[in-house]
Amino acid sequence: MIWLGIDTSHTPLAVSIVKDDQVLAEYKSSLKITHSIGAMPAIEELLKKAEIEPHEIDAIAVAKGPGSYTGVRIGVTIGKTLAWTLNIPIVSVSSLQVLAGNAPYFPGIVCSIMDARRSNVFAGVYENGQVVKESHMSLVDLLKMLDESGNPVLFVGMDVKIHWEQIKEVLRDKVHQANAAFSLPSAAVLIELAKEQKATEAHTTVPKYLRVTEAEANWMKEQKKNGHE
Repeated sequence: MIWLGIDTSHTPLAVSIVKDDQVLAEYKSSLKITHSIGAMPAIEELLKKAEIEPHEIDAIAVAKGPGSYTGVRIGVTIGKTLAWTLNIPIVSVSSLQVLAGNAPYFPGIVCSIMDARRSNVFAGVYENGQVVKESHMSLVDLLKMLDESGNPVLFVGMDVKIHWEQIKEVLRDKVHQANAAFSLPSAAVLIELAKEQKATEAHTTVPKYLRVTEAEANWMKEQKKNGHE
């Protein structure tokens, strides 16, 4: 079975082609290139290197968010379009879970984060491979929860460095930081996670932002101001 994995949910771009249990080709980049420009050429180049024709793909795995609104939409749209065109199943996986999947054997809590501005983060908390929490929350609340657990914590993600001093200050000797190689999403990991989840039809696949968009927030604020609950 041939899988195509696509993750454009944050700054890094990750694409992979896996046949059965073998990674045929994989692409990772943290260059700040707009995914609307870089994603399809990367997919086409990878298919060419792997000597795979589009009609040979059996399933699509896509990171559904959270992350950049635009980035998430691009990846999900590409995945849905390919799944629809090729008439194949698509599986969407949490972008936070994909990051955490880089550290499956850590003996404690794995916490993947993406910066969400204003001292907030998108956070995925996992223990023994199981989801403990996936949420948009303040960093203060996240660190309090992790500190109270009493367990060692491994932070994963390229945005960890933004908050590292505050993280260390709270969690002290209980905290560890994944190295750079494990802080980028892997589309091969995405595919492995997708294999364990239920496939859906293209038209039912939607992004998972974990918070409303700025436009939605402004609309709700305006409605509330006008007396509409």
